Amino acid sequence: MGSILSALVGDSAAAADSSSSSESSGVTTYHSTPRWQLHLNSVKDSSQLMVIDFSATWCGPCKFMEPAFNAMAAKYTDVVFVKLDVDELPDVAQEFGVQAMPTFLLLKKGKEVDRVVGAQKNELERKIDKHRAIQAAT
Repeated sequence: MGSILSALVGDSAAAADSSSSSESSGVTTYHSTPRWQLHLNSVKDSSQLMVIDFSATWCGPCKFMEPAFNAMAAKYTDVVFVKLDVDELPDVAQEFGVQAMPTFLLLKKGKEVDRVVGAQKNELERKIDKHRAIQAAT
């Protein structure tokens, strides 16, 4: 398995650089499309809610939302929080039809169930609550 993963993402240094997680916030960042695809494939059968933050380092509203996104990840430990940089993974952003930053996609079973475009903290939290409630009921 390790050799397959290494073949997909490159050598071990590249594999180490392909994702990172902030232990305090619970947000995982992916820096390579193959690593992201592996993660997405591993959760496509799960009904667990995943929230993806499509952002860019140069985006002011993205920087504004980052502390709120990290706080939500710490609060909602039953939800998977992911951050993707559209400049690092333009193919993934295109695949999901992201046209503005920040865009937050809410996925279940690998499929989009909701979306928030722009720095709308309250709207994002409302939609997370809504889809978590559906998750808890199933």
